Amino acid sequence: MLKKIAATAIALLSSAAWPQVDLNKASEIELDGLKGLGPTLTRQIMDERQQKPFRDWTDFMQRVQGIAPKKAASLSEQGLRVQGQAYAPALRHPAKKP
Repeated sequence: MLKKIAATAIALLSSAAWPQVDLNKASEIELDGLKGLGPTLTRQIMDERQQKPFRDWTDFMQRVQGIAPKKAASLSEQGLRVQGQAYAPALRHPAKKP
């Protein structure tokens, strides 16, 4: 129980520490300022976004090469949002034994 409380407190504090950046509205400078996004990925994001806005994290990861779940989680922790949503990886359920 204490671990859950601590985890919740840390999550709240970390979300307050980073300003939220909307992927579909952020400037090139805002995106380039995120750890893990350099000029090449930022340019790729901007080019894809000009075609059409990103619908969700899955759309973002499919359209921008180099954005995998680990990087998406890191960017989300820094405040990046897609349509106002933080990255939430799909929960994997262990396969049931026969």
